[in-house]
Amino acid sequence: MAKMTAAEAAIHVLKKEGIDVAFGLPGAAINPFYAAMRKVGGVDHILARHVEGASHMAEGYTRTKAGNIGVCIGTSGPAGTDMITGLYSASADSIPILCITGQAPRAKLHKEDFQAVDIQTIAGPVTKWAITVMEPAQVPRAFQKAFQLMRSSRPGPVLIDLPIDVQMSEIEFDSDTYESLPAYKPSASRAQIEKALTMLNESEKPLLVAGGGIINADAAEQLVEFAELTGVPVIPTLMGWGTIPDDHPLMAGMVGLQTSHRYGNATMLASDFVMGIGNRWANRHTGNVETYTKDRKFVHVDIEPTQIGRIFGPDYGIVSDAKLALELFLEVAREMKADGKLKDRSDWVGDCQERKRTMLRKTHFDNVPVKPQRVYEEMNKVFGKNARYISTIGLSQIAGAQFLHVYKPRHWINCGQAGPLGWTIPAALGVCRADPEAEVVALSGDYDFQFMVEELAVGAQFNLPYIHVLVNNSYLGLIRQAQRGFDMDYCVQLSFKNINYTDEEAELAEYGVDHVSVAEGLGCKALRVIKPEDIAPAFEKARELMREHRVPVVVEIILERITNISMGTDLDGVNEFEELAENLTDAPSSIASLT
Repeated sequence: MAKMTAAEAAIHVLKKEGIDVAFGLPGAAINPFYAAMRKVGGVDHILARHVEGASHMAEGYTRTKAGNIGVCIGTSGPAGTDMITGLYSASADSIPILCITGQAPRAKLHKEDFQAVDIQTIAGPVTKWAITVMEPAQVPRAFQKAFQLMRSSRPGPVLIDLPIDVQMSEIEFDSDTYESLPAYKPSASRAQIEKALTMLNESEKPLLVAGGGIINADAAEQLVEFAELTGVPVIPTLMGWGTIPDDHPLMAGMVGLQTSHRYGNATMLASDFVMGIGNRWANRHTGNVETYTKDRKFVHVDIEPTQIGRIFGPDYGIVSDAKLALELFLEVAREMKADGKLKDRSDWVGDCQERKRTMLRKTHFDNVPVKPQRVYEEMNKVFGKNARYISTIGLSQIAGAQFLHVYKPRHWINCGQAGPLGWTIPAALGVCRADPEAEVVALSGDYDFQFMVEELAVGAQFNLPYIHVLVNNSYLGLIRQAQRGFDMDYCVQLSFKNINYTDEEAELAEYGVDHVSVAEGLGCKALRVIKPEDIAPAFEKARELMREHRVPVVVEIILERITNISMGTDLDGVNEFEELAENLTDAPSSIASLT
């Protein structure tokens, strides 16, 4: 046993739990914790420019690699409330992050002290656990419990609030003998797996819906093996994109109202059985539930018991961690195959492949200003199969999901449910810190980019290089498109006459913000593209600049002001606004070569 401050004990626990970096901002009420980090050592720190940004950096860090838990730190009062958006985002997508806040002294909590706020109560609905630790000796055990909760069952965030006097109090703690608490993961029984496989085997046109729970469980390999063993096509959700490579013969496309493929929706509507694994049946995936469920049976496998039946009642439900379920699915399926009991699915797979080959949206446009579809075509060509894409919300994200290709788990890192504007830049920085060797490519519209643009300075200061593709139409594009239903175009234009552009740049001045100057003023590099044939060379140049300077590089592409992106209110009613791809009869089978 050794005497140390409660804050020092907390740092020892963080290190024992595998934490070696934190994102945050120091302040008066959290300074003892920072002093402990400095004294104990072993935990690097990335200084954010906004505390919400720190929470999204922690998200990006967690989402990049299995086992990661991002940590964000802030002082009392507004620092905690600023991080609520990050906690909501993490909670909604089942992402474990640990938020640590400072707090006023215990004796002042009920006296409306400066920056004293009941962050425990505020954070409660968007965390697995939120606690203001009132006894110094409980601090290391609160952190121990936090890690167990974040890793158990459905993952999610935790907030620990530490009054300043609690942080500074001395306690007895033996860090050498500290041990993590075991995480709990529910597991399917063999009888449940056998029943589900029997139902699948009785169907004629089955599908597997692969959700984000498969990525959280690090079970993409098992999913692909199970699909190949049974011959059942896979529909990844937006959060599950990358669980099966886009060019795999059994990848049948994404389904939904917005972030979907035409062939994916058509295949879902043609199916008669769906097994969802680690998914939520989110509304942007299902659309109208009656259309989605009509004339097909459902099995739902999820780690969270209350998730089963929340959107609709499946024909059969199984509470299980995705990896544990898939391992048992594989065991039973192998036995069925050895006994000759698995159906031949080649005809159904052939139908799915034909839809995937022919039901494509056009991407090759030579228009100036640039059509957004062309941007994603060029991104596919230049960045290939190894890029880690980061995006959050808006027409840019929706079009990106419709046109980009993803081949590996955790290579589409997306804020799925919450969709907060400004998420992309800090999340990309968290990804860079988690995987310094990766080619990280962020995608934003101009409004998302402007929300937390100050975080680019973090990338410059801490040498976190990535490429940020900024598609600029000087509009709130998704909201403008939604306003068509109200016959208006109101308060959604970001354009204004920017007086700082030169006479030669007068046309660009109408687009408002000079993002190139802003990015360069924050210590980054930036390029602007106006013609479609210049997109690919700009991406290659961005790569060179990123490697040379080790800072974020922004590639701003000036788009046509108005482009309506395919979407609708029901799976069988998605509006297609642009002409579709033609002459695909003799096209190769790889989806990557079709765009």
